[in-house]
Amino acid sequence: MLPLAGIRVLDVSQIMAGPHCTMVLGDLGAEIIKVEKKNGGDDSRQMGPFVNGESTCFFQINRNKKSIALDLKTDEGKQIFYTLAMTADILVENYRPGVTKSLKIDFDTIKEMNPSIVYCSISGYGQTGPYAHKGGFDLVLQGMTGLMSMTGEPGKKPMKSGIAVYDIGAGITAAYAILAAYIHRTKTNEGQHVDVSLAEVGLPWFTWEAAAYFADGKIPGPTGWRHRASAPYQSVQTRNGYIMIGCANQRTWEKFCTAVVERPEWISDPRFKTNTERIGNVEELEALIEEVLVTEDSAHWLDKCEQAGVPSGPINNFAEAMQDPHYMARDMIQEVEHPTMGNMKMVGIPTKFSRTPGQIRMPAPTLGQHTAEILQSIGRDEQQIQRLRESGVIL
Repeated sequence: MLPLAGIRVLDVSQIMAGPHCTMVLGDLGAEIIKVEKKNGGDDSRQMGPFVNGESTCFFQINRNKKSIALDLKTDEGKQIFYTLAMTADILVENYRPGVTKSLKIDFDTIKEMNPSIVYCSISGYGQTGPYAHKGGFDLVLQGMTGLMSMTGEPGKKPMKSGIAVYDIGAGITAAYAILAAYIHRTKTNEGQHVDVSLAEVGLPWFTWEAAAYFADGKIPGPTGWRHRASAPYQSVQTRNGYIMIGCANQRTWEKFCTAVVERPEWISDPRFKTNTERIGNVEELEALIEEVLVTEDSAHWLDKCEQAGVPSGPINNFAEAMQDPHYMARDMIQEVEHPTMGNMKMVGIPTKFSRTPGQIRMPAPTLGQHTAEILQSIGRDEQQIQRLRESGVIL
């Protein structure tokens, strides 16, 4: 049995943060009912590339879900939604604050029908505060939180992260917050409103940066390819490319000097004796290391690091990462059959359970694919479903 089997989640979210959250819950066995607008559905369905007219972006983040296409602005559409909400354990939405109230599907409305529901709102800035009314987007918040000011190279244009870190971070944060609220519910039968914002989920990740700022007011700047608090912990150039080395403590640094680059004199060099001194002289240190490393290919140095017990690794492009034998062995690349796109690959499930492993049970749905099935589960018969379709309430 999957760990979340028997839990029903009503998913009224779209694009990335909310869908990532509900995908995680779905991977672990929850039944995800994805409520989409009739006209086009989740906006990520319009994002390419496309295979046979279906969005591969939508496909990657909406597996293990059932889709119902519903017009929430109609009275009948609302009544269907309310009936589904009364059968749900969890509801996830990522509208801008105020929209759910105008649609009459806000927490206060839903808890009157289902007092034990765990209702999670994911938004740009949260449900309260001076910015609550604003729409929040990942890149905007990478700028606001200071992340872009410390990404990239000193003296150059601020840089964003290579992926949507706050969208995904909000989804992950929402997932564990929902499960905490659900555990509380199992003990008390009390539901509650869980408020998650993109603007806040990443702030606790600034561990070293917060440590320095709150200790002595130091404002972190960009460090490019180097770690902020350890050296040498960075990318370095070899004869045919770059590799990462991680000498994050004194013991590893000494192994690197003696067994990898064979420069034991660096250990006693006053410029490099301690981590603090290495950080202060990192430019000189990097130049000396690369002077040695450019004499051999990356594979040579990675092998030497491996033998010496010095953490290191290649700097892959995405295709190389997806073909890495380690990821293959741990089922991180999986293939599923989609009704329109055919066989498609996707990134697998990163959590490994000894007794209740997650499972990809179904591909992302086509728009409204499960409308009839979902309506039948709440007592609508075929004639009623056909009438709803003809009147434009459902797709």
